[in-house]
Amino acid sequence: MVRLTCILRRKAGLTPSEFHEHWRTVHGPLIAASQSGRHVLRYEQHPRPLSDYSGDDDPGFDGVTVQWFENMDAYRAHMAEPDFSALWLDIESFLDTGQLHFIVTEEPHVVMGDPEPFPLA
Repeated sequence: MVRLTCILRRKAGLTPSEFHEHWRTVHGPLIAASQSGRHVLRYEQHPRPLSDYSGDDDPGFDGVTVQWFENMDAYRAHMAEPDFSALWLDIESFLDTGQLHFIVTEEPHVVMGDPEPFPLA
């Protein structure tokens, strides 16, 4: 199992509310319905609480997304699907892609808490 974790910052001109609404109601369903999405075992959105913002021009990050894949081959296949370009167009419509930070990781080494991996369902 590998996970793609992305730290997200909204595109300039979007309010926090507009960003979170698009991420939840447009982008998430777009991934779920896509050919690219068929390689994703689990897709998580971890939004920053709106109550944490100091205003619409708050420079902080807006959330984290985690996508789970069976292995690196599945991760690469996700990006190789013909419809990935449509996903990327949507990403560019609401994310500051110049500030997009991501990493692919393996299973975690649990230091504290539940020693069992999280269930997929």
